[in-house]
Parts: sequence; C-alpha cells; structure tokens
Amino acid sequence: SYVAQLLHKGEDKILKKVIEEAGEVLMASKDGGGEHLVYEVADLWFHTQVLLAHHGLRVEDVVNELARRQGLSGLVEKAARQEN
Repeated sequence: SYVAQLLHKGEDKILKKVIEEAGEVLMASKDGGGEHLVYEVADLWFHTQVLLAHHGLRVEDVVNELARRQGLSGLVEKAARQEN
C-alpha cells in the first residue's frame, strides 16, 4: 500500500510529503479556498497521520492533546509547555 511504501522510505520522504502538502494547502487557500482547499487539507492530514504512525503515535494522541487544551487560554497553554 501507499502508506507502507512511505513508511518504508523513511522519515525524510514522509517529511517531504508533509511540506509539499502544506504548500499546496497554502496555494489552495490563496486561490480562494473551496473544495480545492478541502482536498489539499485532506492530503495534508493524511500525510501528517503517516508521520505520526512513523513515530508510533496515533490520531487519538493529537485529539487527546486538543481536548487537554480546551478551555485553556493561549497564554496559559504556552506557559504550561515552557514548564515541561
């Protein structure tokens, strides 16, 4: 599968795809967004998930982090990160 191929090629290949997709998200946004932006964000999310898998992490880890942050002001959250 495509995911297996990316994982086999290693982190550098995965990171290149994440950067490529992030650039395409920016361009789609500059072009007015819409369905094209949704398509490109889906690609970015997909490749980000592959990166997480490469590091033995899951989407649930990100969801849990977002839930932890819910209700925290940006300043409080930033201060908590600096303490760690």
